[in-house]
Amino acid sequence: MSPHHFRGLAIALALLAGPVLAAPAGAPRPVDTRAFDGVKPVAALPNATRLAWLDLGDPKGRPTVLIHGYTDNARDWAPVTPFLGQGRRLIVVDLRGHGQSSKPECCYTRQDLAYDIKLLLDDLKIEKADVVGHSLGSIVAQTFAQYWPDRTRKVVLISSTAGKAAGEAQGMDFVTPILALKDPIDPDSAFMHAWWHSPTPVDPAFMKRQREDSAKIPAGVWKAVIFQGMLGMDLKSTLPMLKAPTLLIWGDQDTLMLESDRKGLIAALPAAQVKVYQGLGHNPFWEEPERVAADIGAFLEK
Repeated sequence: MSPHHFRGLAIALALLAGPVLAAPAGAPRPVDTRAFDGVKPVAALPNATRLAWLDLGDPKGRPTVLIHGYTDNARDWAPVTPFLGQGRRLIVVDLRGHGQSSKPECCYTRQDLAYDIKLLLDDLKIEKADVVGHSLGSIVAQTFAQYWPDRTRKVVLISSTAGKAAGEAQGMDFVTPILALKDPIDPDSAFMHAWWHSPTPVDPAFMKRQREDSAKIPAGVWKAVIFQGMLGMDLKSTLPMLKAPTLLIWGDQDTLMLESDRKGLIAALPAAQVKVYQGLGHNPFWEEPERVAADIGAFLEK
């Protein structure tokens, strides 16, 4: 899930009313997206899903699967892969419905999405991997580790939850504007700028590409994923199945995954390591990629 601090219609209306205030001093670091911008390899999975993916980093390194958030794609990881890929083989996917993967009308439960990951690893003949997921991708990572523990080495959950009620984000309803989406989606609309807002400045060219790709996702898929794969689920009942060593990461300024989400997940996974970054939001690996990559790398190398 990746609304990047979407704060409801209030932000969208503010964007319509006038110009956005200038970013704080200090230009954001440019993000090199060249590895993500071309045509990706596509795996034709036995369940009829066509899953786009990239093979980055060290081809002889330990496999690490990177799973992006809602309405994102593999490029989600571009800010952090230069720092994560040293000594690691990075398998970076476009979840079904996203990026260059197939976009069926149905079947977007967390189990569907996790099964795609399992089938991709089968196709690549990868027996065991570390799994890193962000937001929606963290729910997929949880599910993969629960159902295929023998294929899971370690798990990193970024901006995650043990279950989220519809519309629960800083008291705002972020579902209503999604329900109102119609094709074609305008990447430069007030809604899309609000959806991709970051409290810490991020390379505007990178954000523009993310908005453009997000707008290519059919409105029906936006709705199917959020209702089938994200909201109204109680993950607490299956979290005890997650036995792999786990690192939990949040930014304390995340307005989607709230303190209640943090407390619920920490309570459900008392053995997990926890990192909370002060001043960062829903995408801490965009805002401070070197720092977050160092913490992930240290955890995975233990």
